[in-house]
Amino acid sequence: MNTTGKVTAFAVTLAAAFAGAYGIGAAAEPVDQEPKKTEAHDTHAGKKEDKGNKGDKGGGGSEAAPEPPGGLQVSDGGYRLDLRTPRVSAGEKEELRFTVRDKKGRALKAYEEEQTKELHLIVASRDLGTYRHLHPERDKSGEWSVRAELPRAGDYRLLADFVPHGASEGLTLGADLAAEGEYEPKALPQPTRTVAAEDGYRVRLEGNLKAGQERKLTLNVTKDGKPVSGGLQPYLGASGHLVALRAGDLGYLHVHPSGASGSRVSFMATAPTEGSYRLFLDFKHGDEVRTAAFTVDAGGGTVKSEGTHGSEESGGHGH
Repeated sequence: MNTTGKVTAFAVTLAAAFAGAYGIGAAAEPVDQEPKKTEAHDTHAGKKEDKGNKGDKGGGGSEAAPEPPGGLQVSDGGYRLDLRTPRVSAGEKEELRFTVRDKKGRALKAYEEEQTKELHLIVASRDLGTYRHLHPERDKSGEWSVRAELPRAGDYRLLADFVPHGASEGLTLGADLAAEGEYEPKALPQPTRTVAAEDGYRVRLEGNLKAGQERKLTLNVTKDGKPVSGGLQPYLGASGHLVALRAGDLGYLHVHPSGASGSRVSFMATAPTEGSYRLFLDFKHGDEVRTAAFTVDAGGGTVKSEGTHGSEESGGHGH
């Protein structure tokens, strides 16, 4: 998604409400999900592996030059996100519609393909309890649309990740979205190394996220206590797809895969400030895409627990 081969570094101070969180781990509460969907194509995950990391001038563990996270602005680089449906009803499957416009107000109709898609759409609730990874369709007028159900009322952030035709780098634009109904916010889940996904799958996270330094994160997927048979299937161009959202302002980081083997997939990620983040790993096995979500702290602390607190359910994958 986001810029080709670029690991975007977070640079804005984390909301004070989450400043005391520590450890790397998983949710104690499940991620709200849509009904499971079977992927008919192998597509997107991380930035292209043969491109450099603009934010990191050195190798792993080196000091990174932080850049603002994507998705915090509705306009950037001469382009603007025009969200046509800023309100939906919670629990109802409704159509989300938006247009990307250039500096003259014209609808953008030409895009570069990134991991087999012209645009990737993330929708997440402000409390990070709901996550959707969607692939909308564009009509001849340049308007994008996709049907989605947001299960809970509250404030959401819609993030459009794309590369304009002819551009060397991509953009992530964001807009606020409201789901009407009675709002009950969720607390950020507590940390642990291992999370449970549906159907007997479990994912273990190895490595630590550290502020100001690029670090390797490896995720190992098992089913019924054993490495997944046949290894992970390609999803969106790689063996896994990882999205990170910062707690508080939902600043967007799309890390890139650095390697994969069998049931394991690794990513390089940089967070320039301490604080809590939510990682969403999309992986494919048995021709079905699932999501495991982790709470991660960039303060360099130790993991509080090695156990599993509750289960993780997949977000949602649309087209």
